[in-house]
Amino acid sequence: MVDLFLDRVLVENNWDQDELNTEREIIGIIENRILMLFFASAECVKCQDFLPVLNDFFKRLKDPAYIEYPKLLALIFISLDQSEAQQERVLKELHKKVLFLAFEDPYRTELQAKFKVKDVPTVVVIRPDGSILSPNAVQDICRFGCDCFRNWQESAELIERSFMLNEEFENLNMRSATDPVRRLKYKTEDDKRKKRWWNSLGKGKDESQEEEEKDGTRNRKRKEGDKVTGRRR
Repeated sequence: MVDLFLDRVLVENNWDQDELNTEREIIGIIENRILMLFFASAECVKCQDFLPVLNDFFKRLKDPAYIEYPKLLALIFISLDQSEAQQERVLKELHKKVLFLAFEDPYRTELQAKFKVKDVPTVVVIRPDGSILSPNAVQDICRFGCDCFRNWQESAELIERSFMLNEEFENLNMRSATDPVRRLKYKTEDDKRKKRWWNSLGKGKDESQEEEEKDGTRNRKRKEGDKVTGRRR
């Protein structure tokens, strides 16, 4: 699937319309994901009606404001408009995380022919291995909403890393993660040992002082006793 866009430039639908044109960037944003190719036109009434539905679908699966772990999903808009201004009208309505091909890129029509798109709106859903999961998922998205992604995920046998963490936890080398905890634990125990040591040292010092004081008292009493005895003699 990544091969579809390796030699192409994908543009992010953000304010700056950042371009992804390196192999690393393309692979990073598409690999191991279910890919949706959205073919549409600004002049199509059905497309205008479908846009809010698609936006809501995409936001609830990708936007951190709606979901804790964004799904392994990528959406690329393929414009079939007759002018760049028309394409821009559609882009203004689409989510900012959507990707698209520049209007001047002839690859748009190649993709239309490759996937035999004859009507719009069309959403071609592609598995990570490049095989077609659905030639047009518009009706499924309208009918089932985000629930249809679960079916796509099962069909594509796509396993998300966040779900695998618990299964792999015992096999992971967690030394780096637990070291700070261990250091804190050992530091606390060391502090306790030091405290006991200092207390014992202080206590020993007090005891030695007490012994010296006792010895001094005994010596004084002995001397005083000797003086008294001498007088009596």
